[in-house]
Amino acid sequence: MKRVFGVKKDKEPPPSIQDASDRINKRGDTVDDKIKKLDAELARYKEQIKKTRPGPAQEAVKARAMRVLKQKRMYEGQRDMLYNQTFNLDQVAFASEGIKDAQQTMSALKSANKELKGMMKTVKIQDIDNLQDEMMDLMDVSNEIQETLGRSYSVPEDIDEEELMGELDALEADMETEGDSVPSYLQPDKEPDLDSELNLPAAPTGHAPVPNQAEDELGLPAVPRASLRG
Repeated sequence: MKRVFGVKKDKEPPPSIQDASDRINKRGDTVDDKIKKLDAELARYKEQIKKTRPGPAQEAVKARAMRVLKQKRMYEGQRDMLYNQTFNLDQVAFASEGIKDAQQTMSALKSANKELKGMMKTVKIQDIDNLQDEMMDLMDVSNEIQETLGRSYSVPEDIDEEELMGELDALEADMETEGDSVPSYLQPDKEPDLDSELNLPAAPTGHAPVPNQAEDELGLPAVPRASLRG
């Protein structure tokens, strides 16, 4: 059967935008090379026209230059057409890439939306409000505990400025009546005398005390006299 009817050939996949753009660019490069060759040929004909005198020879060179110029115009038209095709393909490629990016963005948004909905089921606004209220209550209780523990004992707190100044004036008057002395409760503590508390003897000064001697009429020490015993 295959020999009679043959085998169905698989269709080739259509060319992509990039393939079509590459092919057109290659054709454009070929046309550019041809235009460059024609430009060089026209420059050579221009030099020949300048060097030849007016006459049949110069007219023949001008005819050849005219033919080359027409070819150049034709190739330039083809090049412009190829450039327009490349521009259209670039626009289509840009639009296609934009659609692909939009599809990926939509897919990512759908996935994120589904995940967010699942997370929101485990979080309730009422639970958050209750938690905030409990935290505020705990902070208030903690502040009350700190204030209670930091309270002073037996310290009057209702002393005003007038009472303070009166107390200071009275203290100054007491100090003036006692003279220059300072009240005992404002004097610095004295160090205890350990020698007097322990009843220790005084330390020697290095010189023995001289006994009292009798003096004569002139105030000089009296000379002792030997006693004669018969």
